[in-house]
Amino acid sequence: MFNNFDLNQLVVMIVPLLFAVTVHEVAHGFIAYRMGDPTAMLAGRLSLNPIKHLDLVGSFILPLALKFSGSPFIFGYAKPVPVNFANFRNYRKGMFYVSSAGVLANLALAVVSGVGVQFMLHFKTIWYTTVFRPIVFDLYHMLWYSVIINSVLAVFNLIPIPPLDGSRIVAMLLPPGMRDRFARMERYGMIIIIFLLMTGTLSKLMSFFLNPLIRILLGS
Repeated sequence: MFNNFDLNQLVVMIVPLLFAVTVHEVAHGFIAYRMGDPTAMLAGRLSLNPIKHLDLVGSFILPLALKFSGSPFIFGYAKPVPVNFANFRNYRKGMFYVSSAGVLANLALAVVSGVGVQFMLHFKTIWYTTVFRPIVFDLYHMLWYSVIINSVLAVFNLIPIPPLDGSRIVAMLLPPGMRDRFARMERYGMIIIIFLLMTGTLSKLMSFFLNPLIRILLGS
């Protein structure tokens, strides 16, 4: 998948990654605004300009480290948009919708990118022999990477371990008492995620859901 890696391939991979993490965060902020919290809007974070959302570690160092370490999954993250949950008109509904927004945005991007990949493959005999082939080929690979990256982000964020989005979605479905106990897991969340990553459990878990999803989207 990453043989003969070069600068052009890096750009083709980084562009959809930056767009994916940007859309993920904007989706959170936009739904928060719709639910009554203007914090992200006032901070200038309801923008598709990736510069406003980039995180040095999550947007660059992490994906590059994963790529060069031979990880089967390449993903990253942006700076979380600021959200003041106390501003929600309906706390429980607001938390559920805001937490779901990033995942749904990435799934939507994965589906649109998959349609683009299959459309380009369908008309490959037309563009493959033209002078525009290098440009179209790069666009094809951007869409291909977009399917992979957005699918990974969606599935990863659905894992019900704090502070991932999936944990907040699950929390809002629990009775208040259980919700508070579940929320207290957040202090150990990253330790649990790192442990699952190091033991390979996380890769196996994600592969179970990712492989069929990606096969469907790429038509393979």
